[in-house]
Amino acid sequence: MTRMATALAGVLAGSLLAAPARAEPTVEVLHYWTSGGESKAAGALRQDFEASGGKWIDAPVAGGGGDAASTVLRSRVLAGDPPNAVQLKGPNIKDWAAQGKLATLDEVAKAENWDAILPPQIRDVVTDKGHYYAVPVNIHRVNWLWVNPQAMKKAGVEIPKTWDEFNAAAEKLKAAGIVPLAHGGQPWQEGALFEDVVLGLGGADFYRKALVELDQTALTSDTMVKVFDQMRKLRGFVDDGFPGREWNIAAGMLMNGQAAMQIMGDWEKGELTAAGKLPGKDFVCAHVPGKSGYIVNSDSFVMFKSDDADRAAGQKLLAKLILGKKFQETFNVLKGSIPARQDMARDSFDECAVKSMDDLKGAIADNSAVPSMAHEMAVPGAVRGAFLDVVTSHFNSGMSSKDAVQRLAEAVDLAK
Repeated sequence: MTRMATALAGVLAGSLLAAPARAEPTVEVLHYWTSGGESKAAGALRQDFEASGGKWIDAPVAGGGGDAASTVLRSRVLAGDPPNAVQLKGPNIKDWAAQGKLATLDEVAKAENWDAILPPQIRDVVTDKGHYYAVPVNIHRVNWLWVNPQAMKKAGVEIPKTWDEFNAAAEKLKAAGIVPLAHGGQPWQEGALFEDVVLGLGGADFYRKALVELDQTALTSDTMVKVFDQMRKLRGFVDDGFPGREWNIAAGMLMNGQAAMQIMGDWEKGELTAAGKLPGKDFVCAHVPGKSGYIVNSDSFVMFKSDDADRAAGQKLLAKLILGKKFQETFNVLKGSIPARQDMARDSFDECAVKSMDDLKGAIADNSAVPSMAHEMAVPGAVRGAFLDVVTSHFNSGMSSKDAVQRLAEAVDLAK
């Protein structure tokens, strides 16, 4: 080999060694999608990410309300080892952003035109001071009543439209040996039940006053006393085995006809369809009794800052895929929710999802769409905790409605 050839070979070899390795998009995903329907939906996201060349590290934490996942997240952040993609929602997003822990998603948001495809209610949740800090996965409706039509027929009752009708139907179901209301005795489930009653009895304006603005007059009102009166009645319509029960186990009671109704968000539908049940045949979706409105819950992901090039690339890829039309359709059909983006075709969605889309559009138009308190969309964690403590204490004791109202007002005031 000539001296020049040898020198050239050395330069080429050095260039190859010095060339930076191509980043492998990597995400460690902390989430709490662990039930049957939820895990299928999470699997769809993982499949999309890996098919696009990414490496997915799964970090699931069981617990439908996300409280256990929040505890794990805090401990990992304190230890200096946060996952780089985390299922988070509501005011928690702005809290972590204010602490400087989150990476902005502005670059992806601009490229994918998020401003145009997201409804204002969701856009406000995932942004802070003009920057995107989270990518929404879906929109869930919390105030759904799920019905087993065969169980209702056996007792000779119709789907209730008011709380008085619900109570009368429940008494007939009890007399027929059927559990009227499938329920899991966990604070977040009782909190969700509570907010559904608040909307049903008080309407959207009252809901906002009490559960979002934390107005003391609303919290101590006669309407709130009536809410706790109805909660006491609901306590009499659940079976004795409810304490500590997971929501999906309660859904199993609805499926097998042991229970006739369940009040739960539309992740319930994902569970039912994952078990092969068909809407309109094996189960019916209906508005929770009372006044109209739409309680909004939305899953989203935040990306914790990372100096690792692979993880930074993974965050951008994940954010892009999550709001892509392909994933929005696949995921939400499995999860039971509706797409976060508003320009989706409806062909692949069932009658319950289409009803949810129509109801959300109507609720946005008449200002009856409200954020979920129980699912961390409306108030800070300390205030949510105050609500749940009082609501679950009342539900599981002989506490009077007037005492519950007084304790609630005091607890919320201290937690603000």
